[in-house]
Amino acid sequence: QVHLVESGGGLVQAGGSLRLSCLASGRISSINYMGWYRQAPGKTRELVAEITSSGYTNYADSVKGRFTISRDIAKNAVYLQMNTLKPEDTGVYYCKMVPTVVTPPRVSENDYWGQGTQVTVSA
Repeated sequence: QVHLVESGGGLVQAGGSLRLSCLASGRISSINYMGWYRQAPGKTRELVAEITSSGYTNYADSVKGRFTISRDIAKNAVYLQMNTLKPEDTGVYYCKMVPTVVTPPRVSENDYWGQGTQVTVSA
């Protein structure tokens, strides 16, 4: 079993910054994919930023130049530095990981999600 714990959300004024963290625990051999998603009220969950095992990063157009995704492989952690926040960035932010879990004799890869952390940006 893999468990993800997010932290770092909160209330901030437009133009401010926040840093989200997501730490994974469990019988993890490696992590093949890490990503941040968000869901605004009344909207579907959308990709914000992602990073693959090779270090390739991808961002939603709306956050390019403002958000930066990074990781600490040794800690099984992924971070999202959010700068120049806008009211439209408001939502619940979720981290997603796809780890390789080794439980001999089985090896599995599944999607895991964090519980979500609220980010509210006031005008």
